[in-house]
Amino acid sequence: MSITKYPMTVQGARALEEELTYLSKVERPRLSQAIGEARELGDLKENAEYHAAREEQGMVEARIRDIEGRMQNAVVIDVTTIPHSGKVIFGTTVEIANVETDESVTYQIVGEDEADIKLGKISVGSPIARALIAKEEGDVVAVKTPSGVIEYEIVEVRHI
Repeated sequence: MSITKYPMTVQGARALEEELTYLSKVERPRLSQAIGEARELGDLKENAEYHAAREEQGMVEARIRDIEGRMQNAVVIDVTTIPHSGKVIFGTTVEIANVETDESVTYQIVGEDEADIKLGKISVGSPIARALIAKEEGDVVAVKTPSGVIEYEIVEVRHI
């Protein structure tokens, strides 16, 4: 059985650690207290507060286990420590221009958990990131989209 390794940026690892700390130090004790208070109210079969708190506790514990598993199998990549070569690699910020419209957009290639298109962060597994990885500034890449193939020129690759 092979263990899946999750590439992650330094910022992504920090965000998961902060979430884990919050869930462990704030949410877990709050829910434990809520369950204890609901228990004191008596009959647990018809106690909605008790059942809601237990359900929430189950979700928090599942998320804690998920984060711990991801952190254990994370490969944290600090792109700022990698010499700039003009090549697109995990963690780089890439400015690309649509060859047809000349519109440019900038994306950072991040791990699955970190992806947020509104923040310009795309998953390393996304079609556009897969097309960009290992290409260099000045290269033109073709990306298959639902509306057809779009060609992008890699304008700049930054290690930030």
